[in-house]
Amino acid sequence: MGRTQTLTVKAGVLIFAGILSIVTGPAFGQRSRGDYTDIREMPDGPVGARITELLDTINANDPEKVKAFMEKRVTPEFRNFAPMEMHLSVFADVYNQSNGLEFYAVRKYVEETPPDETVIIVRNKLTQGWQAFVMSVEPNPPHRIAGLQFAPARPPSDLPPAAKLSDEDIVKELQKFVKRLVDAGAFSGTVLLAKDGKVLFKDAHGLASKRFKAPNKIDTKFNLGSMNKMFTGVAITQLVQQGKLSLEDHLSKFLSEDWLPRDITDKIQIKHLLTHTSGLGSYFNETYDRSSRALFRELDDYKPLISDSTLAFEPGTDWAYSNTGLFLLGVVIEKVTGQNYFEYIREKLYKPAGMINSDCYDMDKPVPNLAIGYSKETGPNGVEWTNNLYKHVIRGGPAGGGFSTVEDLLAFDVALRGHKLLDSKHTEMVWSGKPELNSPDYGFGFGVRTGADGDRIVGHGGGFSGINSNLDMFLDSGYTGVVMSNYDQGAEAIAAKIRELVGRRQ
Repeated sequence: MGRTQTLTVKAGVLIFAGILSIVTGPAFGQRSRGDYTDIREMPDGPVGARITELLDTINANDPEKVKAFMEKRVTPEFRNFAPMEMHLSVFADVYNQSNGLEFYAVRKYVEETPPDETVIIVRNKLTQGWQAFVMSVEPNPPHRIAGLQFAPARPPSDLPPAAKLSDEDIVKELQKFVKRLVDAGAFSGTVLLAKDGKVLFKDAHGLASKRFKAPNKIDTKFNLGSMNKMFTGVAITQLVQQGKLSLEDHLSKFLSEDWLPRDITDKIQIKHLLTHTSGLGSYFNETYDRSSRALFRELDDYKPLISDSTLAFEPGTDWAYSNTGLFLLGVVIEKVTGQNYFEYIREKLYKPAGMINSDCYDMDKPVPNLAIGYSKETGPNGVEWTNNLYKHVIRGGPAGGGFSTVEDLLAFDVALRGHKLLDSKHTEMVWSGKPELNSPDYGFGFGVRTGADGDRIVGHGGGFSGINSNLDMFLDSGYTGVVMSNYDQGAEAIAAKIRELVGRRQ
């Protein structure tokens, strides 16, 4: 479940201008800028100088050099938006996930972009994949950096077509790639690749518990982050299919005013909550940060985190990732069915799909074979690992934070494609974009993207401190890619590699 308010975001779908930030996507729901060309020359003048200095600072992996860079080369507004420790953390994360970056090109889009914004394409030395940073520089001296965002990137426009691969070749390439990341200490978790429901490759690496040196196994349970949104989307659509709920129903039909004021819930429809077009934000806020995690276990416990929410825009007029919106759909499920949300999901989703190792487990109880999440941090004694036990919710819910396995997520894929959870009409409904709601790349709890070869890919990712997992369902070619990791951003590089390899299939 992604946090979007602070610089410590690991799964950030929304990015605030004026801070150094990481997007681990390309996030479902993020809109592509369209066609582009890549200019291989480093820009002249201040922009080129700032690019060179930024790459040198990242590649040095030295906190003192980062501090000097932040003091001299960025605006005070940028620098002071967050504590220096957070800026240092972002630079360290970029290096840890890349072992350094190499300049490749400046990207120009056919679609007009802001005049002060430069998109720089770099190669990740560890994964050999492509990344971008979007940089804004002051037009006047001293030409400091006013905004900076790191994100994945589509391949350069001047690359020759890649060789086609057989399934055997895909597996070999994936195996080598995973090993490279494991050997570099950049991945701990499980990976599964299947075609038409049959497993082609699965593997487990790293430790579920560093304290007890317990290894990850294929059936180890990993935190899903925001991937629970798929389950909530399917559950709501089941009720729509059964005629117990309408997509046009207003939230005020189900929520009392101790959740939200009536003037807000009267404007929001179920379809807005499903597509992140409600205008609501995230309950991971200052109240959450100051509260004991033990306070939040049942859905009603979250009222203090949500009751002061406001609308960023009129529902249906814009798109903004919303943990609060998906969470409130869980409350709707309870009101419509008279069942506890968690019981409903077990009965109507996990059980028919055969998901035997999935649930929103209580983290203060001894759940067998469950991975603890870890973050790598650079402290006064060098690189240190911290676990996420005191950062995360004790029990996940409708917006994220549950647990599953790569095999259970494959079972979910198979059940959904086989119409065990929804009929064909409503299955198509959940995984189709909704442009009429300003949500062309997000359906009902599912992201939608198009692969390099035109294959339609649906699913969801999830991230938090010590959490990164992803499910990709390749609808046209029949592949399924699942990656689950108990490291920050641990899954995304492998998920991206799977998309590349499947896109090169014969």
